[in-house]
Formats: sequence, C-alpha cells, structure tokens
Amino acid sequence: MPKNREGQIGDAQGRREAKNVVMARINRGWHCHLRAGMLNVTTRKYMTESLLDLYSTTVPGLEKVTASELALLGFGQTTRSRGGVAWRGTARDLYRANLWLRTASRVMVRVATFHADSFSELERRAKHLPWGRFVRARDQVRFRVSCHKSALYHSGAVAERLAQSVAAATGCTPTRDPEALEDHEGFGGEQLFVVRIEHDSVTLSADSSGVLLHKRGYRQATAKAPMRETLAAAMLLASGWRAGEPLLDPLCGSGTIPIEAALIARRMAPGMQREFRFERWPGFNRSVWDELRSQAESGLLQKASAMIVGSDRDSGAIEAANSNVERAGVVDDVQFFQRSLSEAAGLATEDGGWVITNPPYGIRIGTDVRNLYASLGSIVRSEMRGWRLGILSASPELERQLALPLERVFESLNGGIPVRFQRSGFSGESNPSRTLDRRQGN
Repeated sequence: MPKNREGQIGDAQGRREAKNVVMARINRGWHCHLRAGMLNVTTRKYMTESLLDLYSTTVPGLEKVTASELALLGFGQTTRSRGGVAWRGTARDLYRANLWLRTASRVMVRVATFHADSFSELERRAKHLPWGRFVRARDQVRFRVSCHKSALYHSGAVAERLAQSVAAATGCTPTRDPEALEDHEGFGGEQLFVVRIEHDSVTLSADSSGVLLHKRGYRQATAKAPMRETLAAAMLLASGWRAGEPLLDPLCGSGTIPIEAALIARRMAPGMQREFRFERWPGFNRSVWDELRSQAESGLLQKASAMIVGSDRDSGAIEAANSNVERAGVVDDVQFFQRSLSEAAGLATEDGGWVITNPPYGIRIGTDVRNLYASLGSIVRSEMRGWRLGILSASPELERQLALPLERVFESLNGGIPVRFQRSGFSGESNPSRTLDRRQGN
C-alpha cells in the first residue's frame, strides 16, 4: 500500500466511504495497522509533526480570557465561540496548553466531521475513525452526545453505537452506560469523546485533559460554596491585577483566589501536580512531555514579589486554606488570617493594591448578605484608599450596597448560578474607566 495514503482501508468500498470522513489533519507519516477493518495508530510519529484542530472548552463567559492565555502561549490565531476557543497546534502544543492554561476546562482534539442521518450510516463512518490514537485495549470510554435538528436524535443510542465501534477497533471494554452526562468531569482511566450532531452533521472530539482542568491537585479541603480554580484565575487575569501588586481577599473561604494569585506570581504551571488523559494515549511522547515540565520548573520564581493575603472569620475555612496552600507549594507566598470583615482592612499594610473576592450570594447559604456587601464597600471606600476592588456578584441589588462605581468585566456561571465579575477604580475615584486610562498612560 503506498505510504502517501491518508490511511489504510481494507477494501475499495471502505476507501470510498473514508473520503467522506473529514479527519482532523491525519498525517501521512502515521504508521498504522488494521484491526477489524479499523484504522489504529501504533506509533507517535504524528505527535511532533502534524497540526491538530484543537478546542479549549471554557465555562461560558471566560472565552476571551482563555483566548488571551492562548495568545500569550504563542497561539494567536484563535476563534472564539460560546463555551470555548478553537485553535490549531501540534501535540506538543496540546501538551503545553494542558500544562499552562489556567481558565480552560478541557483541551479537545477534533477527530472527525461527517454526515450521518441513520444509524447504519453512523456505524459505517465510525468503522474508519482513528480510535486507536486515543484508546488502548484496557481503557474505558464514554461519549457525551448532543443532537439538534437531526434524524439521529437519541443521544444514548448514538453513544451505544459509537462505543461498540471503538470496542471493536481497539479491544477496549465499553462501560455499562457509555453516555456521559453534561456535567461529567471525567476520570483518569476513561477516555471521553464529545459528539455533536446538528443538521445530520456529526462532529467528534477527543478529550485530552481527563479530569477537568480546574482540578489542579491542591484543593482537597473546601469551605462553604467553593469556587472553581479556573474562575478564580479568570478573575485575577481579567481584573488588571499584576503579579507585583499586593492582593487581599477578605472573604477567602478555602483560599482559592489567593492561591491562584500566588501560582501566577510565581509563574507556576497550574498543571504541574496532576495527570492528563493524553499521557495514556498510544502515541504519547514522554520525552517531549518531560522537556515541557522541565522548562516549566526552570522558569519558576523563588517567591512572589508582593503580599498576597486571605482572611475569613470562619476558623474551618482558614484551616482548609492553610492545608490547600501547603499542597499548592506556595505556603511562603500567601498568608491566611482568621479575621472578621471589619478587621480585614488592617491586613492591607501597603499603600495600594487589589481586593479581589467572591462574597456569599445569599442563595445557597440562605441568608441576607446585604449588610456584608455594604460593609465591604464602606471599608474599601474609607479605610483602603488607593486600593481597587474586583468582585464576583450574582445580584445588582447586592452590588448597589457597595456604593462604589463598578465596571463589568465578564459574565459567567459559578456553580450554575449566573454571576458577573466587576471592578472598581482606585478607592476615592468616581470613574473606573478613567482609572484604567491613567494606568495605561492615556
């Protein structure tokens, strides 16, 4: 069989069908073998040579922040859509994105796009997909399927057919229920495939991350209503806070915002303490991965250059925060104190900085928190002149209690609750946009 074929298909009918399957940059240099008539990759030659169509998923509202992160990593050609950012790169780039992205939920590989308006057609197309790139014989697979305005409308039946196909191709054992729920977070031993069927066009993507990227590995102790690390990082990156500026979270809970700030300040890759699904792929290149990790370690700063402080009145929250900061490896960069909100201003020993916080919304914990917001606004206005506020809120009514001019930065979701992140100017100034102009030299 000539080497310049896109893949090796068992017979002429298979070749005709394969032409209708648009694969994500299948490299001519792949070395393949046939098993049950399927295409399976057995070497990692493609890992350093081929361009992949990639998609970094996000919580809705964080797409712009994630696109900015990708640009800083050198991937400037991106396309934003609701819930993610599309871009192209090699497998090395995919590794690096998983290692460094702070605000993305997953990094997906676009595997194939093809037409299917019947289960028989779906099964025929699925036979020629490169399942062996992502699945080994002992792996488990799950499919998250969404169907819109298509002849194939039963997501569970689609997941079952595809699970049978990947099992026949790789020898893996299908799970009893192969369909993953919308909020399925994934586990290290599973390969998640995301399937979208719209107007009879099927798009199949493979998850390279495994468990969601907000799981850095350090947050094992939590307080009430914890926030995800990805959202905390987005607040920090979008606020305008810089690593050399003091930061205070006076309602820190289990410490997620201060810890994420310390990781940024120390230039620590958020994925250093965890495993990824791509490490189990048959073509995984260990030497490339070790090199990227080594580069990340060599770029670490010894210490954060400015104070990072968290406080909370709850002793259990502070205990959780201290446990988490130790696991995160930034115990010398963050200080946690048990303080009431009224006492927190005394921790701001610098002349200026940022208060970035996620106060209770009064929804889950079932209490009236208007006085808490009023107190926070009063403290920032009267006791912390020269400081700026970045706040995640679920209610315009609560924001009004702050009595501070605010500028909306992004809207998103926190635990399924619609929220918006807003920032103020320096305390004592009336126009946050004018403050931004001044900081940028305009």
